[in-house]
Amino acid sequence: MALTLYVDTARWRAHHKHVQEQFPGLVPVCKGNGYGFGHERLAEEATRLGSDVLAVGTTYEAARIKDFFGGDLLVLTPYRRGEEPVPLPDRVVRSVSSIDGVYGLVGARVVIEVMSSMKRHGISEQDLPQLHAAIENVRLEGFAIHLPLDRTDGSDAVEEVIGWMDRLRAARLPLHTMFVSHLKADELARLQQQFPQTRFRARIGTRLWLGDHDATEYRGAVLDVTRVAKGERFGYRQQRAASDGFLVVVAGGTSHGVGLEAPKALHGVMPRAKGVARAGLATVNRNLSPFVWSGKQRWFAEPPHMQVSILFVPSDASEPKVGDELVAHLRHTTTQFDRILDR
Repeated sequence: MALTLYVDTARWRAHHKHVQEQFPGLVPVCKGNGYGFGHERLAEEATRLGSDVLAVGTTYEAARIKDFFGGDLLVLTPYRRGEEPVPLPDRVVRSVSSIDGVYGLVGARVVIEVMSSMKRHGISEQDLPQLHAAIENVRLEGFAIHLPLDRTDGSDAVEEVIGWMDRLRAARLPLHTMFVSHLKADELARLQQQFPQTRFRARIGTRLWLGDHDATEYRGAVLDVTRVAKGERFGYRQQRAASDGFLVVVAGGTSHGVGLEAPKALHGVMPRAKGVARAGLATVNRNLSPFVWSGKQRWFAEPPHMQVSILFVPSDASEPKVGDELVAHLRHTTTQFDRILDR
C-alpha cells in the first residue's frame, strides 16, 4: 500500500516535445526533488529529448545527477568563495554572479548571471568594465538573466533583456549565448530575431515537466477503515468525533510532504479571504486534506502522521474499502512518492 504517482507517459512526453518545439535550444531544469519525479527519471527524460545541457540547482545535485546524464550540467546556484568543494567533472558549468566569483573560478567553464528586476543576484551594470579582465582566465559559456514570473508594473520582459543585451554589447563583451528564464515562446522568438548572432537558450523546469496537469496524478491507498460514532474518542490526542462516520487511514504523511504545503501568492479579495478562513479553521484543528473521496476533498481527522494520514469521512458518504485509492491534490515540488507507475 503506497502513495503512488501515476504518469500517462505518452501524454507527458508529448507535452515535452511540444515545449521543446516552442523553445529551440531548450535547457531542461532538474532541481530540488526533481519536480516530484526524481533526478534519475528527469535525467533520463532529458536524454530522451536529446538535450546537450541539463540545469541543476546545486553542486550536490550535479554530483548525484552526473552518473545519469552524459551531457553538460549547468549549476544554477552561483559560486561563492569558501563554499565546500565538490568533486565534479569538467562538463559541469558554474553560474557566477559577481566579479569576485569569476576570479575565483580560474580555468572553469562559467555562465555569468546579470542582475534582473528579480533583484536576487547578478552582476550590475557598474561591474561591466571589470569583466574584461576577469573573463580572461575562465571559459565563458555565456550570460544569463533570470526574470520574474509576474510583472505587476506592466513592464515588458523582452525590453528588460534587450536592455541588458545593449549594455553587454556596449561593454564589448562576447554575446554568443544568453540563457533566459520565464519568457514566453513568442518573446523568445522576438529576441532571437532582433539578435540573430546570439543564441538564446530558455532554461525551463515547471512548464516542461508539470505543464500538462492531466498527465500525472497522485493517489494514496486506503490501509484501514474504522467506523466511529459522534462523540467517540480517537487518535493521538483522543479528540471526539464531530459526527458519525469513518476514520480512513490512507498512505501519505509528512515524510511524503502531505500537510507541508508551500506558501502561495494570493491575488485578489476572494483568494485572500479563503486563505484567512483556512487559517482560522486550522486554529481549531480543522484542516482540509489533499485527498478526495466521493467527489469531495476530505478533512484530516487529526494532523498527518509520518507515513499515513487519517481522514474523517461522514456517514452520508460511501464507505471506503481497504485497497481503494484516493486521488491526492499534491504539489509536485514538495512531494515524495513511494512509487511511480507509468501507464
